[in-house]
Order: sequence, then C-alpha cells, then structure tokens
Amino acid sequence: MTKSESQPTRRRAYIADTFALIVFFTTTGVINERFIAGMTWEQVIQARLIGALLMVPIGRPYGLWRDWMMSHASETGVSRLTWDSLALLTFQAPLYTAIISFSGATGSGLVRGVIGAAEMMLLLGRPYGAFLNFVRSLFSLPSGGSKPMSLNT
Repeated sequence: MTKSESQPTRRRAYIADTFALIVFFTTTGVINERFIAGMTWEQVIQARLIGALLMVPIGRPYGLWRDWMMSHASETGVSRLTWDSLALLTFQAPLYTAIISFSGATGSGLVRGVIGAAEMMLLLGRPYGAFLNFVRSLFSLPSGGSKPMSLNT
C-alpha cells in the first residue's frame, strides 16, 4: 500500500473510532453523571462537553489500545469480554475521573461517579467493542480486535 493509499484509510479509522467513542459514551456518561453521581444537569452538560472535546484526540488512540489488548484474547466469549472490559477500564477510567472532577463532582459524589463509571466500563466494555466494530464496518474498515490495526493502515 502506498502512502497516498493509506492516508484515506487512516482518516476513516480516526473518524470511525472517534465517532463511536463520542456517541456511545455521551449516552452512558449522562446516565452515570445524572443518576449515579447525582450531578446537576448543568454539571452533566459541562462534563459531556469536556468529554466530547477530550474524545476527539483520544478516539483513535483508544481504538488502537483496544485492538492491542484484544490481540491477547482467545476466541472464547469470556476471554473477549474480559479483555474488552479491561481495555476500556484501563484507558478510560482515569480520564473520566478527571472529567467529572473538573465538572464539579466532589466528595462522595466524585467517589460514587468513579465507582459507577468503573462498574459501567466493566459491563460496557464488550458492548462498546461490538459497537466500535459495527461503526468500523460502516466505514469499510476491519473490525479490529483480532489483530491490531496499524497506524499506517
């Protein structure tokens, strides 16, 4: 593949991974922030705006991180569930903690929000992985998770 051929694929991969991250986690973030962390709607909106801004530069790096983590999974459902959940938790939990902290969550609300997010990430790791693969297919990209997608493809 020549350099000119790889550029459109790299761009599509960036857009697909970023789009999937923003759509999926804006929805789940609102649920956690409002109903578990007890944040006000104003704080939720602020957190989602900060989150969306942060997701633009991290969407593709997370996709690559997930693909690398999933390359360790076997074909069993339990293995794929475990590795997808670990990928999400290890990459996103620290970022999410910072987002809700900067958005006004403090004390027990911050703790509840972080614990709630960690639980959600463990539960949503595999559904998000499947959603990411679906979005990638819409962009004519390989699903990932079987072998890491290269930055050059």
